[in-house]
Amino acid sequence: MADQRKSWRDRGLMLATLPVSALMLFFFLVPLGLTAALSFQSTKYYRVVWSWDTGTWIDVFTHGHYWSIMLQTITMALACVALCIIISLPVAYALVNRMRSVENHVKVLIVFAFLTDAVLKTFGWVLFLDRTGVMNGMLETIGFGPAATDILFNPGATLLGMVYNLLPYTIFTIYLSLARIDRDLVLAAYDAGASRLRTFWEVTLPLSRPGVIAGGVLVFVLSLGVFLESKVMGGGTSPMAAELIRQTFETRVNWPLGAALTLVVIAIGVLTLGGAGALFLHLNSRKGTA
Repeated sequence: MADQRKSWRDRGLMLATLPVSALMLFFFLVPLGLTAALSFQSTKYYRVVWSWDTGTWIDVFTHGHYWSIMLQTITMALACVALCIIISLPVAYALVNRMRSVENHVKVLIVFAFLTDAVLKTFGWVLFLDRTGVMNGMLETIGFGPAATDILFNPGATLLGMVYNLLPYTIFTIYLSLARIDRDLVLAAYDAGASRLRTFWEVTLPLSRPGVIAGGVLVFVLSLGVFLESKVMGGGTSPMAAELIRQTFETRVNWPLGAALTLVVIAIGVLTLGGAGALFLHLNSRKGTA
């Protein structure tokens, strides 16, 4: 069958994408433009003054406090990505190769994890890890004493909540990537004398790389916008960019500054997606020349 490539000059293709383009225009580009315009305004007596100056952006780039929070947000997001991938790889591998009988049941559970409200899951962890919660109660009964663990209200608790809420995304993307691998390639590696570990390292892992990268990028971008985990589980000890933006809008009532910080976070996400796209193109080009 001949490979039929379509061009954007095709009127049928343009008409088919028109509804999506209209939705993107009115529900993404227009609000983004309004946010950009708002960032060039100022406030006076907690009201927006349409002054059209760069004072807000000068404030953003001259205050190290904002960038320290941005750096902490990126660090936490990278740590969340690393932990999610490390946990998801064996889980997805087991679903594809070792748990065929319960594969569909586990996929249903993953879908339920997507549908469950993050607020309920986060507060559930608080009830479990609190000093008077279930975990300390169990440890006390076996002789560890009252309040044996003090996990909540620190950056580690924030990271735990982030990993727990975002883990299904990497499990699902890596699972889809592993499920598409031709089993004959793995069997050929076994026939050539490769061990299971070497087969996984040299055959399975490289072929699953698109799912790993896609899941990592997805978790990283979503991590930039988390605020519930840092506020509820972290207790404000590890402020994130989203919580800073919320406080800027609601507490300080400085909408231009909140709009500018929002654009900074969006720019970080766009650069991440652009880097991931460049990495995909590089991997595809290497695969084509191999």
